Amino acid sequence: MSSHIQRATELVAEAESVVVLTGAGMSAESGVPTFRDAQTGLWQRFAPEQLATEEAFRANPSMVWTWYVWRAMLVDSVDPNAGHHAIGTWQQHLAARDGSLTVATQNVDDLHERGGAQDVLHLHGSLHSYRCLECGTPGTFDPASTGITADQDFDHETFVPTVHCDHCELGVLRPNVVWFGESLPEQAFAAAVSALQQAQLVVVVGSSGLVQPAASLPLIAHEAGASLIEINPAATTLSDTADIYIPSTAAVALPELLADIV
Repeated sequence: MSSHIQRATELVAEAESVVVLTGAGMSAESGVPTFRDAQTGLWQRFAPEQLATEEAFRANPSMVWTWYVWRAMLVDSVDPNAGHHAIGTWQQHLAARDGSLTVATQNVDDLHERGGAQDVLHLHGSLHSYRCLECGTPGTFDPASTGITADQDFDHETFVPTVHCDHCELGVLRPNVVWFGESLPEQAFAAAVSALQQAQLVVVVGSSGLVQPAASLPLIAHEAGASLIEINPAATTLSDTADIYIPSTAAVALPELLADIV
């Protein structure tokens, strides 16, 4: 065992209040492309920014809706990786000992929940929830009902119809995710900040550290006295600040750090 892994393992064993912050790299090992990766089929012709704004949705709601349906079906077609399961088990381990582990993620998938974590804070929203574009009322929708699959060929440009709001009957449902130019969900962000201010240990996994304001969250905890571990194959702007930087992936490093728990 390397010295930095050994020291990180000691921090894990000592911590009773933990926050795990995860980014796109966490889900990439499960087969979910990071948001800025090249897309397939139809989506090779569009930048993600052209499909992740309110303006794009209003201009062509059916096309944008179809893209998010496809992304939801892609997520449903993959499984949580060993890192997701390790975090879920760690949370259960601490809860049984009157400790706490809060998961706050920039990812819009449900892999943390399927990996066993509860009460996950989704800082950028979720592909699996919906709200009205006009009145904001939550709505229900089953992406599988469209017939879209994760391996669908979109070159024929057949889009699924948008779904109207049952509450106001004037608006249409949109994915409850944070689009470019929108603020993060206030409740989730406030809960993350509160947990970070009280944490003894913060573990940042698979985050590029480029997307604000989520990228500033580890610094809140560090300034409050928490120890900081970063897990990422490539160094980021956070690496020099972290107490321990582990150049690895979630599915490899987390089970090793938590070997005595999982």
